[in-house]
Amino acid sequence: MIRGADIEDFSFIYRLYMHPKVNPFLLYEVMNEKDFEPIFHDLLKDKVLFIFHENETNIGMFKLIRLKHRTDHIAYLGGLAIHPDFSGKGFGKKMLESILIFGKEMELLRIELSVSVENEKAINLYQSVGFEKEGILRQYTHLKSENRFLDEALMSRIYPRNY
Repeated sequence: MIRGADIEDFSFIYRLYMHPKVNPFLLYEVMNEKDFEPIFHDLLKDKVLFIFHENETNIGMFKLIRLKHRTDHIAYLGGLAIHPDFSGKGFGKKMLESILIFGKEMELLRIELSVSVENEKAINLYQSVGFEKEGILRQYTHLKSENRFLDEALMSRIYPRNY
């Protein structure tokens, strides 16, 4: 199930963003809790941060950011992660399927994301629920900790239009 994140989720979100197996594929460099707090509060204020849970256990997180004006039929999916304790157990696919249902309820026509071209596991997962590659964003993400840039694959999932 999906629910909006709240202040009580800080510890789960922080630990997941900073987890050594997860962090290289997400937006923020490793930082201490104090430095992460304003980022977390902005995400809560913007109401774009969500928790995927099952049986009251937090399993994963994601951001879903609806675009505006002529692109308000689109949402950007980012910060998607399953806690490593639950990795490889089908929760990633369950979470994505739930996100797609949530997007349909929001009357979206398109969900887009970018993913490191090195993250083949994630690319395969996205493709398994209907996301398609649209192109490569060259030198898109800078990993300061490794002093290198990553290319990202731009992917999207289009909902059928009911006219």
